[in-house]
Amino acid sequence: MKKLILASLLAISFSSFSQHGLDQEISDIESKVIEWRRHFHQHPELSNREFKTAEKIAAHLQSLGMEVQTGIAYTGVVGILKGNNPGKVLALRADIDALPVTERNDLPFKSNVKSTFDGKDVGVMHACGHDTHIAILMGVAEVLSKNKDKINGTIKFIFQPAEEGAPEGEEGGAELMVKEGVLKNPDVDAIFGLHIGSGQPIGTIAYKSGGIMAASQSFKITVNGKQTHGSRPWSGIDPIMISAKIIDGLQTIISRESNLTTEGAVITVGKIDSGVRSNIIPEKAEMIGTIRTLDYDMQKHINKRMEEMVPAIAKAYRAEATIEIEKGYPITFNNPDLTAKMLPSLETVAGKDRVFNIKAITGAEDFSFFQKEVPGLYFFLGGKSPTTNEAFPHHTPDFIIDEAGMLLGVKAFVQLSIDYLNN
Repeated sequence: MKKLILASLLAISFSSFSQHGLDQEISDIESKVIEWRRHFHQHPELSNREFKTAEKIAAHLQSLGMEVQTGIAYTGVVGILKGNNPGKVLALRADIDALPVTERNDLPFKSNVKSTFDGKDVGVMHACGHDTHIAILMGVAEVLSKNKDKINGTIKFIFQPAEEGAPEGEEGGAELMVKEGVLKNPDVDAIFGLHIGSGQPIGTIAYKSGGIMAASQSFKITVNGKQTHGSRPWSGIDPIMISAKIIDGLQTIISRESNLTTEGAVITVGKIDSGVRSNIIPEKAEMIGTIRTLDYDMQKHINKRMEEMVPAIAKAYRAEATIEIEKGYPITFNNPDLTAKMLPSLETVAGKDRVFNIKAITGAEDFSFFQKEVPGLYFFLGGKSPTTNEAFPHHTPDFIIDEAGMLLGVKAFVQLSIDYLNN
């Protein structure tokens, strides 16, 4: 008897859009979502500098009659939608910043924006799909604001800046939003987020219970040598050569000291800066990079060994070296109970055969700061066109997604919201 009652309740809770009367409204919003996405793609802004982006988001939410908060974590925007009936508080999040990447695509709405990043002139591009995330959540906000009678509780629409990391010397992103109380007043009970994927077919959703994305830490290594003429290396101490030895040594922490059958881990040096001309061995070299881990014990071991190894290798070659490792982002962790509870919602909108359970990936997300405070579910939305064989990676000049995949993101957020608050 209990099983029959439970089955009946689930059938009501996870009903389709047609039963909620939302089919047409969601279909009608697609052209707006595409238009918004193209606007944001053509006018990208770097982390903590998303001023025009925030203005457009806030104006849209205000036009829907929401209570709107601006200036959270510098440029963050929050819209609060209260349903007609009391209930829990749900948050939906989209990240809004772009990257210092010069676009190489030949789109009619390609970005030609230029800016300055880390003291260098750069192009600016939505090379990770955050433009689609903004547009999707704006569409969700419009649909749900017209259907408050179907909402038991409150929804917070969180448009978050600086997911890619705040500029040097600044705070930012999800961590700062949490610090400034974005999950309070009213207190959030759960949060959902998504990320479009250039290599994942449109019409699909990918998820994983537990850790789905890695913890990420940035590090900086400074090697101090002794400057000399390039013709007389024996009279100096070469920090470039020593940097190469350090890079080589760091990789052995992964290949020879990390139990990769437990979880994956990656150390990447992304930039090395040293010297001014060909015939001078410089005095100093600086390196920056990232550490990606999916297990906190492994993270502790890797941090410890890097801190031991870097000065030791430098000392072996008569130099001195220091390493600074940032706290970074936590593991993006999907609450197992919440994931199991909401899986039927994802299967309802995409089809059971189009929702995939995946292995964890070594990318990172500061959505993890929200998940440290409240139960969260983060999933991936397909953005790869069925007509293309090559998918360009995120954070590259050729990154591109198929806009036909965005409507499923709207459907997923709407379904999750109604099911979570009404179940």
